Amino acid sequence: MHKSLTSRLQNLSNNKAKAMSETDNVADIVPLKRPVRWHIFVFMLPAVIVYSAVMVLPLIETLRLSLYNTVDGQPAFVGLANFKVLFGDPRWAHDFWNALVNNLIFFVIHMCVQNPIGIALAALLSVPKLRGVAFYRTAMFLPTLLSFVIVGFIWKLILSPIWGVAPWMLDLIGLKFLFAPWLGKPGSALIAVSLISNWQYIGIPMMLIYAALLSIPEEVIEAAECDGITGWAQFWKIKLPLILPAIGIISILTFVGNFNAFDLIYTVQGALAGPDMSTDILGTLLYRTFFGFQLQLGDRSMGATIATVMFLIILAGVSLYLFVIQRRMRRYQF
Repeated sequence: MHKSLTSRLQNLSNNKAKAMSETDNVADIVPLKRPVRWHIFVFMLPAVIVYSAVMVLPLIETLRLSLYNTVDGQPAFVGLANFKVLFGDPRWAHDFWNALVNNLIFFVIHMCVQNPIGIALAALLSVPKLRGVAFYRTAMFLPTLLSFVIVGFIWKLILSPIWGVAPWMLDLIGLKFLFAPWLGKPGSALIAVSLISNWQYIGIPMMLIYAALLSIPEEVIEAAECDGITGWAQFWKIKLPLILPAIGIISILTFVGNFNAFDLIYTVQGALAGPDMSTDILGTLLYRTFFGFQLQLGDRSMGATIATVMFLIILAGVSLYLFVIQRRMRRYQF
């Protein structure tokens, strides 16, 4: 018995010594360092350089220029004086607030006309038994691919009261009395230009919503059909809540695009955004202020000030969506 106890104690001491030696060996092991993946930075460098040269540096220079003005022929730091002139001077304030209100109307028309119609068209295209889906999808998206110069010129010809085809087409269905020079009347020019823009870009929300509808799992649709939810009831109760994140993205893209708009209004109505500046938005106001037009001389500092205000408006709208609306969408998303 004494021998067995001695052997057990000897075995325990040997195991302890062995464990300590293994611990020392583990401590001596140097952890391997992961190699730095320099190739990622190498591949990203061209894109960063181009983006910085085209977007970041001009934005910084615009923000800097809005704080300077020309005094005695030399650039001088004036702080927020340019913003005070923009909002306080009667002439500048009138043009700015007129452009801002028109821009808001331009955006509201897109939100109330373009996006709902795009959602409806996407819902129709997603019907399983619909024939010719590829043709309809291509035809509706085709105007988006056209140049804004072509679109503006074509619609000026269509809506012209002299040689346009709109009066003739309305006469064919007995509605010629409804025709008016919509682009030449201050009360209807902005609505007409907005509807032209809706016609051109309606393919973008249609395709985004169409892709979102196709991404809905078939199990969800089959479960809804088993519960007797079909047709438009299925769209309103099942599909629409599931595509709310896509609708939110479309809304913020519409907001950013509308407050950066310039090209179509410049093509259709010119830099003065007539008649009587009824179609003047922030983009056209920025163009005339910065580069000058006809007898109006260009003012780089005031142009940069208007561009800065546009940037702040867009930044506020995007921040509101990202930090408030999108979080609520995620919280209540199915």
